[in-house]
Amino acid sequence: MPSEAPPDPHVVAGEVARRVLAAPPTLGTGRLVCIDGPAGSGKTTLAAAIADVAPEAHVVHCDELLQGWRGLPGLARTVETFLEPLARGEQGRWTRWDWAADAWAESHPVEAGGLLVLEGVGCWSPAVAPLVGALVWVEAESSLRLRRGMARDGEQMRPQWEQWRLDEDVLFARLGTRSHADRVVVTG
Repeated sequence: MPSEAPPDPHVVAGEVARRVLAAPPTLGTGRLVCIDGPAGSGKTTLAAAIADVAPEAHVVHCDELLQGWRGLPGLARTVETFLEPLARGEQGRWTRWDWAADAWAESHPVEAGGLLVLEGVGCWSPAVAPLVGALVWVEAESSLRLRRGMARDGEQMRPQWEQWRLDEDVLFARLGTRSHADRVVVTG
């Protein structure tokens, strides 16, 4: 029996954007979509599709908020700190991790209001759940995700990817992220 084709990211993006934009604000005067799931599953593709269908959306990639390969445990607090002022109707700010320099780099302001899309492993947590208008869980078969990661980052990064996959499994099991999703998308 042939497997079902993955959904078109722009169709999913349109559905998510319409739902969130039609609902009352959840992030101060703004709205928040979290796109979470394991590495290599297609979260960035979906975030780009949301930006295509809702050009006013501001996308923040949480891999830029991580303090390197072992930064996943601290990400939830970083996200909370970024979202707290936005929830009060004030400007938020996040600082980019420079993976090549292995150090924090420049900061980026984000104005309150509008549609904010956070995408990345661990972008959702129970602490920010009340601020989230929609949580989309994106997943794909494990070997496909690893192939995507190696294609993007190079075979020399396999040890980091293998440890990362263990770290994300622990995080998702602890938080039960998938079980809180408003929408589950299987990309492959």
